Amino acid sequence: MCKTASSWLKPEAGIARDRVPIIDQSLNLTSSWDSTLRSLTPTIVHIHRGLELKDNEPGEHITFPAHGDSIVTCLLISHDLLISASDDNSINVYSLRTGSRIHSLYGHEGGVWALAVIGNTLVSGSADRNVRVWDLNNGTCTHVLGGHTSTIRCLTIVEPEWFDLVDVNGAITKEQWPKEPLIVTGSRDWSVRVWGLPRPGDQEYRGRGCGTDLLDGESTDKGAGISSYHQFALEGHDHVVRALAAQGRTIVSASYDCTARVWDIATRNCTWILIGHTGKVYNVALDTNRNHAYTSSMDDTVRIWNLQTGQCHHLLTGHTSLVGLLRLSPSHLVSAAADTTLRVWDPTNGRLQHTLVGHTGAVTCFHHDDYKVASGSEGSVKLWDIRSGRVLKNLLGGGECLPWQVVFKGRWCAVAHSTKKGTMIDIWDFGEDRRWERGESSDDEEYGH
Repeated sequence: MCKTASSWLKPEAGIARDRVPIIDQSLNLTSSWDSTLRSLTPTIVHIHRGLELKDNEPGEHITFPAHGDSIVTCLLISHDLLISASDDNSINVYSLRTGSRIHSLYGHEGGVWALAVIGNTLVSGSADRNVRVWDLNNGTCTHVLGGHTSTIRCLTIVEPEWFDLVDVNGAITKEQWPKEPLIVTGSRDWSVRVWGLPRPGDQEYRGRGCGTDLLDGESTDKGAGISSYHQFALEGHDHVVRALAAQGRTIVSASYDCTARVWDIATRNCTWILIGHTGKVYNVALDTNRNHAYTSSMDDTVRIWNLQTGQCHHLLTGHTSLVGLLRLSPSHLVSAAADTTLRVWDPTNGRLQHTLVGHTGAVTCFHHDDYKVASGSEGSVKLWDIRSGRVLKNLLGGGECLPWQVVFKGRWCAVAHSTKKGTMIDIWDFGEDRRWERGESSDDEEYGH
């Protein structure tokens, strides 16, 4: 059963917006920055779970409880919404401006481990083996897609793109792939599955998978309970599919079988098996413009692969423990490891640009663009200048937080973390100042100094 809940509660005595002195918990704002931000919209008071939140106060940092004391497994920003998923089986949708909870999405019967969003459509994957499609306008579940026989560990949405195709005579033609938006999922059942993305207005669908959870070493049941939106399965991995990347007609899957596989959506065939890692492959990124795939592994390394040959072109070493996190922006590849560091690499040639040193524990989460990196480890969340490798600011500190997820987009930055009081979400609104977006400090001082 799918259901949604929205709650608005009366204020309680003693509650207040988190207005911690800037020197301690929020980005240091110069007087010029602060005055710029104070030109924003008027104050409107909302009340949510006993937390008084004022809409769009300049440079403000708000904090509120979320998901009890459960782990936040996914955190993403879409338009003016912050969406969190948890191993408590639920998904919450919040207003970025106020922290108010707009929807709680219930229906999954296991922890939610994967999220993706396109427009007003949210897609989730869970330990209950099902994919659910949600309408963010009203918080309803419109489709339940069954077919996997174990936990869905990762998913992505592939949008149609136009590509240049060159024939044997050198003639260039345009072709669009995929033909329609697709959902791609990876599972502990060792398989990758491809689904058509339900369109807004499609008739609601409630299919379910029929299998029970499989133990490692068991294969998938290809038939029972697969939904009508299911297009095909890609099989060949010999262990859990841990991560996915997809663009155009190319899918790359990373597995605990120590390999990654490159798949062609058009032919439904495995183009290359990327062999070289000596430990489980934890993450993957894809750049079809460079014709590169990037993988990170339990063997402490990152590899850059040529998609035209299937060969490893660059072996990136330096980490001394599991490299579990990997992300790509147009100009930077960033890896994060259990060795407490992040490394910034040139995605074309694999040259090390910076080693980000400052955390005291395994890096549990990070997010980056071409200007800045936000990263979390037990006790702190740090903001870095990706071009210089400098720490700009401790967004959170004090040793009592365990960050699970960090994300930023435009003027917004959000962190989900565990504390002694339970799981909390923090949101910063940095307004219209472009120095935040560019990861810059003022001429004579860094953030927080």
